[in-house]
Amino acid sequence: MSISMYDASVPVFRQMLGAMAGLLEKAEAYSTEKKIDGSVLLQSRLFPDMFPLVRQVQIACDFAKSVPARLADVEVPAYDDTEQDFAELHARIARTLAFIDGLDPLLFEGSHEREIVLRPGTPKERRFTGTAYLLHYGLPQFYFHVTTAYALLRHNGVAVGKLDFMGVR
Repeated sequence: MSISMYDASVPVFRQMLGAMAGLLEKAEAYSTEKKIDGSVLLQSRLFPDMFPLVRQVQIACDFAKSVPARLADVEVPAYDDTEQDFAELHARIARTLAFIDGLDPLLFEGSHEREIVLRPGTPKERRFTGTAYLLHYGLPQFYFHVTTAYALLRHNGVAVGKLDFMGVR
């Protein structure tokens, strides 16, 4: 049995972006209940040299749109990283979901062998097959940022658990 590159990517990103939206809903409710300025949670970090929650969400969205776009061989939409509150992060997640939901599964045909080149012409240039890009670069990067967002909220007292992380409600 084989799995299509579309099925190995878009539904995974969709599920986890939905889960991240749920995590942010719980974080917003928590900040309201505890009378904590939402920006305190959004700017929280696990360690001073790590990105804050708001940036973790932005980067997760960036991977969720760029990986399928490259696999489908379409232009990666550019987003400004200007989100400052929960509503703006929800809008970014919604925009990302709308983009990936609009990708035709037929565009992914043959993408397992398609060459993906990141940072072309620079010293940091990396080349992958579509399969290696998805499984060994894109998904691990995406999960790192989603997991870090979850950990930041849990660390700050938001009552979230494994089912929230997985998007099971």
